Amino acid sequence: MEGECHFLEGNKRAKMWVDYTKGLLEESGIAPDRLKMFNLSSSMAPKFKEVVEEMVEVAKKLGPTKIEKKAA
Repeated sequence: MEGECHFLEGNKRAKMWVDYTKGLLEESGIAPDRLKMFNLSSSMAPKFKEVVEEMVEVAKKLGPTKIEKKAA
């Protein structure tokens, strides 16, 4: 759980990077809701399933991104 990572502050740093990346996504015109961090332990399989289903629904609702491929 947050603050209880065995790498000391690892999950707090990860949250900082997720928040930063969400800002980059928004600046790029991509919905920041496509990225979310969840704090789960290895014993929380039912919650993991719930989180995956939640994010699948978010992706379905948002649909494809509007990024155009540029010719190389």
